[in-house]
Amino acid sequence: MQTEKQIVESVKKGERKGQDELVSRFAAPVFAMIARQVQDSMDAQELLQDTFLKAFRYIGRFDGRQSSLSTWLCRIAYQQTIDYLKRHRPITISLEDSSVWQTDVNDTELEAELSTGKEQRIEQLEALMKELPHEERMLLTLYYFDDLPLNEIAYITGIDSNALASRLYRIRKKLHKKLTAK
Repeated sequence: MQTEKQIVESVKKGERKGQDELVSRFAAPVFAMIARQVQDSMDAQELLQDTFLKAFRYIGRFDGRQSSLSTWLCRIAYQQTIDYLKRHRPITISLEDSSVWQTDVNDTELEAELSTGKEQRIEQLEALMKELPHEERMLLTLYYFDDLPLNEIAYITGIDSNALASRLYRIRKKLHKKLTAK
């Protein structure tokens, strides 16, 4: 099995073996990230292909000191997916309103309320997530479903880690407000 450095060098040289190894090793997790946002599997497959074509083209920009190869590919996929969603998704209205910020709920209470394993609550959360703007839904997906640490999500999205933590808190607070209103 090749190391990430060997794969990168092989792809830089335009070798098919390196490209095949890159795709076989990372296609499944990258596709899973895309497919959670894009409902049509053909469109998700196309975005996956576009992600790898872009990766092949810009492999010279990969810096292993900044991120892993997997995180770098997720960053490309994230941008491809967000661009796709902006072009193909109907305009959504944010769940955000000024009264959300007046609610005094701490992070622990939010987490407990939103992560309860009750089937009905999970269905409610999934329905509410579909109402979120695509950037917010993608952040929740990366954090909760892909279980990525904040520093990797920050790299993928280009959002500062502190700003990202605040944004995730606000999104969870919006979801909590909607859940408790039902």
